[in-house]
Amino acid sequence: MSAPSIPNLLSLRGRGGRGRSRGRGQGLGGGSGSESRGKAHDATIQGTDTDAAVSRLSAVDMGYLSDPYARYFVSSLGGPPARRFPIINRGTYTRTAAIDHLVHSFLSEATGGAQGQAVATKQIVSLGAGTDTRPFRLFSQQQQGRPNLVYHEIDFSVTSAKKLKTVEGVPSLASILSDRSTRETRDSDWSSKPPNGEYYCHGLDIRQLSHASTTTLPGLRTDVPTLILSECCLCYLSREESDGVLEYFTSRIPNAAVVIYEPVHLGDPFSDTMVSNLAARNIHMPNLERRRNEADEAARLKRIGFETARQLTIDRIWSKWVNAEEKERVDRLEGLDEVEEWQLLAGHYMIIWSFRGEGFEGWRAIE
Repeated sequence: MSAPSIPNLLSLRGRGGRGRSRGRGQGLGGGSGSESRGKAHDATIQGTDTDAAVSRLSAVDMGYLSDPYARYFVSSLGGPPARRFPIINRGTYTRTAAIDHLVHSFLSEATGGAQGQAVATKQIVSLGAGTDTRPFRLFSQQQQGRPNLVYHEIDFSVTSAKKLKTVEGVPSLASILSDRSTRETRDSDWSSKPPNGEYYCHGLDIRQLSHASTTTLPGLRTDVPTLILSECCLCYLSREESDGVLEYFTSRIPNAAVVIYEPVHLGDPFSDTMVSNLAARNIHMPNLERRRNEADEAARLKRIGFETARQLTIDRIWSKWVNAEEKERVDRLEGLDEVEEWQLLAGHYMIIWSFRGEGFEGWRAIE
């Protein structure tokens, strides 16, 4: 099968809703062209979050994932949400399970510090969070013995405000993020005090963050191990903007890690088709133009200041991280006839995790 005819994350969108977005829809424009074109591009990127929410719900409804909160971020006014192709559901499952594995490994480390002191708090910062449900799942599952969790989500103001409206309208979400408050200057910035933690939702264009930026993030801790998440977010920025966002945190937080999910192995017919489909919808990923493979991204992260960088494509994660029993369970859900297509698609997306300092001891054994 030729590359252009293989179903992928980009070409399927709009065909009866059977495709999925390349990410959670989080991200920003490339900063080129006129101001009006930039705003239009930003709006396009924001809109893909709806596709990602539908993809998440499709994987939940088919039994791939367990997420009691996924349905609250998908509108049913136009009828039942569309079901995604099996290869798309499997991709959503593998990516989500892999990031969950890294997050839970990070949070399971109960000790750290130069003198082996107990770590009372850990922090997660999610860039371009969109309607991601991970904070709700984590706060509802906080277990005894785990560190207190400070969770930050950053996205455009319209997205942050929309998420607040959803939380306030759903009792099960509102009960998790209780005691909510908003900043006097912006109602798109809001916070909550769930048990054993703190939650902050920042309505902010992340391009305002850089090494020299004077922008402050209320509640951001600089004295605790911090994990930065970027699921198809930083790739929408220029290389300079992307580096600046990461340096905003690494210049302030000595013990820091990052998990990035985005396309990889650019330059072959399949990826060229993906990029062309994106461009046709006014979506550009300028940060990928100079990074064609995993080694390029690892080198960039080390240049920024991270000490250790490891990466796997989604097909390798499925092969290495998902045990035989779980593979059998997933195979029974729908079956997968398009094995070649799955390998090609999953081989063009990767997860890279990188860290420095204390608080990430559990990651050293992950390969």
